[in-house]
Amino acid sequence: MLPAGVANTVPVIAAKYSWLPALNRPLDGGATFRGRRVLGDHKTWRGLLVGIVFGSITGIILGQSAVVGGLLGFGALAGDAAKSFFKRQLNIAPGKPWPLFDQLDYVLGALLVASFMFPLTTAHVISAVIMFSFASYATSYLGMKLKIKKSL
Repeated sequence: MLPAGVANTVPVIAAKYSWLPALNRPLDGGATFRGRRVLGDHKTWRGLLVGIVFGSITGIILGQSAVVGGLLGFGALAGDAAKSFFKRQLNIAPGKPWPLFDQLDYVLGALLVASFMFPLTTAHVISAVIMFSFASYATSYLGMKLKIKKSL
């Protein structure tokens, strides 16, 4: 699951330091659903690309593989995008906290992808949800203190 956590974190850093500015374009292309943005401006092609790449690199470092790391990274970012879709539909502004969902989104997305690659037990799922939800909160808090992130 570590590639998922890295993939979830790196897009914030990429945005802060303007990595790959040509890819700083919304994934949804400005599309709307029910009069509201599908994902919003904060879900970008840059974030997706750097998340998958850094997830892949983390997979290699852990001795998994680039493919496994990249897929876990993709799952994390897909979970985060799904949460953003629901936030937009509920009229919750980008960057505004949505407690619990903000910590669980990437974990659930990565677990869904992982379930196609690994036999997951209930213990795996529960421990991943607890550990990575806490890690999400902790890294968001650190990001705020370092002025990389604006909210938990």
